[in-house]
Amino acid sequence: TDTVRVLQLNICHGGWADCFTGERVTAKAASVIAASRAQVVSVNEACSNDVEPLRSAMGPARTMFAAAQLPTGEPVLCLNGREYGNFIMVAESLAGGPGVHGRFTAQDRSDEMRSWACLPGAVLSACTTHLSAYDSTAALAQCRDLLTRAAGYAVTGPTVVVGDINLRYRGRPNVQDCAPAGFYRKGDGSVQHVFASNDLGFIAGTAIDMSGTTDHPAWLVTLTR
Repeated sequence: TDTVRVLQLNICHGGWADCFTGERVTAKAASVIAASRAQVVSVNEACSNDVEPLRSAMGPARTMFAAAQLPTGEPVLCLNGREYGNFIMVAESLAGGPGVHGRFTAQDRSDEMRSWACLPGAVLSACTTHLSAYDSTAALAQCRDLLTRAAGYAVTGPTVVVGDINLRYRGRPNVQDCAPAGFYRKGDGSVQHVFASNDLGFIAGTAIDMSGTTDHPAWLVTLTR
């Protein structure tokens, strides 16, 4: 069976949030990436200098980082001075061409303008995002925006959207309401979700304890192509 292991991580590495634990979290994230043998990895609340050490833990992979933005368009910075945002990694064996990224039209009233990053490909397309934590209506609009893009990628092949969506199953609004026709969703019981196109079969979902390093478990979803 041709399996695809998709890993979601929120590493709380910006430096200002209560969940920040310094470099402990990157060491833990690297060990989880290596142990899970994930072929798609989504990392939220990361700094741009986290990309290379975590890619090294994964092996040969394409990466795409998208900084969150200030209302002025300048990137949000981590306390270490590097850009703050999200990145997606796809194993070289599944990856396609160059990545793309952007900022959502819908935003909340905070100073963090939410962004997305995608690695489109003929074998597999993958996107990551971290949606509004302060305005669930904005989060739903952002989710629908990115899933519409993903539905376009799914015309040519299997597609996943992964991230800290900040919406819950059967919540108000319901995260299920942002899955378009042709996609299904597997969540960690809280706010982290994997959306997969119907040409990917679901095998299993596993939460991996990250306590002491960040405030979210890792969420590993195993699919089949």
